[in-house]
This record gives sequence, C-alpha cells and structure tokens, in this order.
Amino acid sequence: MIANVLSIAGSDPSGGAGIQADLKTFSALGCYGMAAITALTAQNTRGVTGVHIPEASFIVNQIDTVFADVRVDAVKIGMLASGEIARAVGERLKAHGAKHIVLDPVLVATSGDSLGSPDVVDAMREFLFPLAEVITPNIPEAVRLADGDTPHDAYGLEALARRLEGMGANAALVKGGHLLGDIAADVLFIDGKVRIYEAPWIDTKNTHGTGCTLSSAIASFLARGQDLPQAIASAKDYLTNALRGAHALGVGGGHGPVHHFNGVWK
Repeated sequence: MIANVLSIAGSDPSGGAGIQADLKTFSALGCYGMAAITALTAQNTRGVTGVHIPEASFIVNQIDTVFADVRVDAVKIGMLASGEIARAVGERLKAHGAKHIVLDPVLVATSGDSLGSPDVVDAMREFLFPLAEVITPNIPEAVRLADGDTPHDAYGLEALARRLEGMGANAALVKGGHLLGDIAADVLFIDGKVRIYEAPWIDTKNTHGTGCTLSSAIASFLARGQDLPQAIASAKDYLTNALRGAHALGVGGGHGPVHHFNGVWK
C-alpha cells in the first residue's frame, strides 16, 4: 500500500519550494502527496514579492476534510504565517491524532526574505514542538526559535539543537547549509544524543526549496516505515542527489530549484 503524506504549507508559483516542492518530493519517493495551503505567495527564484494569507478557519477546513476521508501516514508542516494559524494547525493535528509530523519552521526564504509574523515563533513552541517528531530549522530559523547565537561550526549547531530540545522539541535537526566548507553537515539532537549527518558540498546556486525538500523527504521516509535517524539519512542522500542534478533544469535567473526527479526521469 502506498503511503499518504500531507503537506501543510505555502504555495510557490515558480514551483521550487512550498507545496510544489513537497508534492514533487513525495512523488519522487513513491508516496501519494496531499496539500493544505496555508499561504499564497508571489515569488520566483529571485525573491518574494507578495503574500496572501487565507483565514485560519479555511486552513482548518482543508485539514479536517483530508483527515475525514484519507489515511494520513505522515505530515510535513511548512510556512505558517501567523500565531493564530500555527495554533489552529496544532490543535487540529492533535485532535486527529496525526503521526510522523515533521515541522520545517519556514521563517526565512532562501532569498533572505522574512516569512511569518513575530507571534508565530511562540505559537510554534507551544502548539507544534510537542507534536512534531522532529523540527528541521536552518541556521537563521534555529537562532530565531532558540534565541541563540549564530553558530560557526558543528559545535554551534549542536548547541542550538540542544537548546531547541530543551524548549520542548522531541528532536531537533539543525541544518548547516549556511556554513561554508567542503562538507555539508546537519546536526540531530534526540533522546540526549547527538548525530551528525554529512554529505559532500555541492557547488551550485540552485538551492531554492532545499529546506522544503529535505523535510518532505524525511516525512516520506517516515511514512514508508523508517525510523527517524534513518529517515534523515535517506532524505539527506535524496537532497544531495537533487542538488547534484539541479544544473540540468535551467529554471530562473536567481536561486534555481533542485532537481526532485534526478535519477527518476529517464
């Protein structure tokens, strides 16, 4: 039976991030993808030019309608534009007994544009940290969520991950993509232990939607039965391959998207 994965996230009309990246990832990894849209953005590979936020009640309606009919094996949460929406999403997922929740706290776009109102951080900590099997912030997002210092190495990533776990996260994967070096390292803190995931640094400007893609891949592998440490390792391998093939796409003039179907398309 094919695993069903739900993305609760914003839309990217250029197709590289948000629910578009999530659905491509689910499909590439053999899962059936669904999406509840939390925000409509006007963006491309160069940046975000506008955001339209639906009412929280309509976002809840989307989520409830999916759970009323479809078995949901995992959930990926992306952009939540306000504290009200974060709270509503958390309350409905708890009511539905959702499992294998991956929270990608989208607070900063690849282009550097800030996403989400100030109250969304507190709401994520209160209503989503306890539900999520893992949270997957990049460095700027982890610093904002943890009120911590900007790290310069793996030890700094570990400190942020530990701090986030201490703030209520069941597990925290702090992504080190913003650090420069030959190795791309991410640090997971879970059950009092640290795991480091390393992959070769891919020299490419095509990094649009990398965070969305990684978190969606983690949710996909969790839905397919892998435990969290293995799901992260599998997801990182998938993202590395998608980055490696990104040059073949030729999309946009800024930070282009990764190739979600590298090795899948003939």
